[in-house]
Amino acid sequence: MKPKPLFFAMLTLAVLATSCNSNDSKSTTTTNDTTMTTQPSSAAQLKEENVTYTEDTVTANGYIVYDAAKEGKRPAVLVVHEWWGQNDYTRSRAKQLAELGYIAMAVDMYGDGKTAANPKEAEAMAMPFYKNPQMTLTRLEAAMNKLKTYPQVDTANMAAIGYCYGGFVVLNAAKLGAPLKGVVSFHGNLSGVQPKKDLLKANILVAHGAADKFVSEAEVAAFKKSMDSIGANYTFKAYPNATHAFTNPAATETGKKFNMPIEYNGAADTASWNDMKAFFATIFK
Repeated sequence: MKPKPLFFAMLTLAVLATSCNSNDSKSTTTTNDTTMTTQPSSAAQLKEENVTYTEDTVTANGYIVYDAAKEGKRPAVLVVHEWWGQNDYTRSRAKQLAELGYIAMAVDMYGDGKTAANPKEAEAMAMPFYKNPQMTLTRLEAAMNKLKTYPQVDTANMAAIGYCYGGFVVLNAAKLGAPLKGVVSFHGNLSGVQPKKDLLKANILVAHGAADKFVSEAEVAAFKKSMDSIGANYTFKAYPNATHAFTNPAATETGKKFNMPIEYNGAADTASWNDMKAFFATIFK
């Protein structure tokens, strides 16, 4: 996929938009070394593990967290980072999922735990996936295979969520046949491969900012049309006044720092998280 002209027009740093309008919601029936620490929370006894796993020649640094006080198997959720790479924000979302009773894994799509200090570095790391969406599937499946080694994982009930670039990752992995019950894209880029009915297994929830300047109305319409064309089971929700990156509390400061039209929106963050919880309650049965 080639960089989008809109992004070049909006950012003086001339980088690719890796993000994440519609009204309300629409539904259509449409080697592996491990270091371990334990951190209790108010509602759970969270066990956190930094793990390594491999995909071809890439060694990735993942983070797995679950409630050690909870017995038995449970649904598992992969969390895919923004284009900045796997960082504290991604891991905080994994912790929240563990507190909800899931076992969660913050995925390292870039390998070696690499993170970007600025949009130019982020573009360089994300671009290969936009050019070759097949990489979204192979990297995500490598993480899935690592997570499946945990006895706490109910391998029949797995899902993935992604933020911005991560939204692009989970949507495309699903369209390419990832064996997941569902995926949730938070302010994700909607481009990539066209869905095929015989490949798409996952239910889809798209949590979109209605004021996101990196995803045009035409792109939203094209995404919905492609999903409708195969009778995909998806829900598209747009949150009023929410920009790109609306779920990340650091977005406002980051937007000012790099002259990007992004900011945190607490109402949309809460609403989209609640929508994700309701979505999981539906698919994990």
